[in-house]
Amino acid sequence: MTHIRGAARTTPGSGLAYALVSAAAFALSGSFAKSLFESGWSPAAAVAGRIGGAAVVLLVPVLVILYRQWHTVRHSIPRIALYGVVPIALCQLFYFNAVQHLSVGVALLLEYLSPVLLVGWLWLRTRTHPRVLTVAGAVAAIGGLLLVLDVAGTSQLDPEGVLWGLAAAICSAAFFLMSARADDEVPPVLMAGGGMAVGALLILLLGGLGLMPMTFSTATVSFSGMQVSWLVPMLGLVLVTTVFAYVAGIVAVRRLGSKVSSFLALFEVLFAVVWAWLLLAELPRLVQLVGGVLIVGGVVLVRIDELRGPVHPELRAVNPLEPLPALRDDPEVEGVRLK
Repeated sequence: MTHIRGAARTTPGSGLAYALVSAAAFALSGSFAKSLFESGWSPAAAVAGRIGGAAVVLLVPVLVILYRQWHTVRHSIPRIALYGVVPIALCQLFYFNAVQHLSVGVALLLEYLSPVLLVGWLWLRTRTHPRVLTVAGAVAAIGGLLLVLDVAGTSQLDPEGVLWGLAAAICSAAFFLMSARADDEVPPVLMAGGGMAVGALLILLLGGLGLMPMTFSTATVSFSGMQVSWLVPMLGLVLVTTVFAYVAGIVAVRRLGSKVSSFLALFEVLFAVVWAWLLLAELPRLVQLVGGVLIVGGVVLVRIDELRGPVHPELRAVNPLEPLPALRDDPEVEGVRLK
């Protein structure tokens, strides 16, 4: 679908906007979920309610798309199911397992190593080494992430927790790789809704087997200084941090490519600090503000590097489920390698 691919090249501003609003929406999940945890919900129950509710919300449009476009999307059903298992269900499962062994800050840091893993993966797959600006941007962004999370002096490293955190980072990187095909015939709503349905079934299965404790509560919760029904934060988790955030995120990755989008996702940490400030009265510290500046600077460097000269589409959006096309004789790719 060449018209979609062309749009991906000519509308970078809209792609940036989608990426930022997606990060802002994802970042609200901590504030919503914290109120549920304090009223007796287990993390697994909150995840099940979050993605299960999102699957219900998207059920009708997903069924309509399947009915109208079955002949074009049927071959993508296995990939949609894999999307639900890896980036949606397993990513959250691995992250919560990491939190059981590490501080939240260290677990977040490990999960947000995904942009670095993605750069390395694209390097191996395309045999095209990252340029200096991308390396500098990665170093600045990860350094800023360290400051925002403020893990210095408080972290305790448990080998099992580190492995769970790295597994979450791999699943997070898979989200960008599996969303990055600009010519994908699968609508973002179908990719998100179908993936949510599969992910919810997997989480419920794991809960039913006792691998993830499921504890629900209908008690009143405290949110933003007010006593509200548990439905308020749950609807926020479902509609804002899941349905809207995932659909916007998929659109952003298709327009910007996996590498730039993965670095822009680091803004989720900054937005989480802002939301905690506004909703939970948790004031950001100076070191976190400095870290935010470094993250922004790192993302800018990566974006500038992305705009330097032509980049072959296959290098912008590598599909991990298909073999890499033979690009050695393509003069455009050779030009990239010589930069």
